[in-house]
Amino acid sequence: MKFAYSTNAFKHFTLEKAIELIKGIGFAGVEIMADRPHLYPPDYEPSRLSSLKSLLDSSGLQVSNLNTFTLEAIGDMHHPSWIEKDEALRRIRIQHTKDCLKLAKELGCPNISIQPGGRVEHLSREESMRVFLEGLNEVIPVARSYGVKILVEPEPNLLMENAGQFREFIQQVDQSIIGLNCDVGHFYCAGEEPAAVIKEFKDCIHHVHIEDIKDRIHDHKICGQGDMDFQSIFNTLRDIKYAGFISLELYPYQDTPVEAGRASLQFLTKYL
Repeated sequence: MKFAYSTNAFKHFTLEKAIELIKGIGFAGVEIMADRPHLYPPDYEPSRLSSLKSLLDSSGLQVSNLNTFTLEAIGDMHHPSWIEKDEALRRIRIQHTKDCLKLAKELGCPNISIQPGGRVEHLSREESMRVFLEGLNEVIPVARSYGVKILVEPEPNLLMENAGQFREFIQQVDQSIIGLNCDVGHFYCAGEEPAAVIKEFKDCIHHVHIEDIKDRIHDHKICGQGDMDFQSIFNTLRDIKYAGFISLELYPYQDTPVEAGRASLQFLTKYL
């Protein structure tokens, strides 16, 4: 297991500076936000992408994941989603995902993470799931052609937020290309015990998000400042022989991302 740090905590910095800072803290990997001000696909013509690849090579950091969750370049944190009522908005999300899959391939990144559909606002839950699966079925062939996995990330108050909902979903898709980005804090907020979730979905976890949570409220905190049972989480990850990246996600700390990352890494390292 190795630690990465998501650039979504570094929105006050360019992607290049974020990579430099994450390397300086001591992380082995970087999870890149596929949105402005970082890796928004339309902004990356071949020469700029080549420069990014050179920077990553020289830094020695591995790209653990492309986080395609937000689309603030044209919307906000949750919109446009996969389950908008307006088909034109859904098309934007689908095309963005295809573009991110291509970038992941170019950067040698094995996976991207996506919304679990989005907020259930305009359609019924059943119709929302049908529309989400329809969109996924369009991007799966692209992912397969690039050899890049699509990892769904359940989140509180979205179409999928708990183990039961994800269980029902994952049984309907091709698990050779669709998996779980296991955000342990999100499951904790949903009333789950993260260790039990890890054990149940051991075969489809390909990337992990980590943060601390207090009182099961969805507010990402520096590790060590909440209630999470990290010992049981890491024990279970070892039990399932998880050997991938654990990515720190601390986007609320835009003013102090280096300090928050350093404190969390120091706290978490003792559990490896």
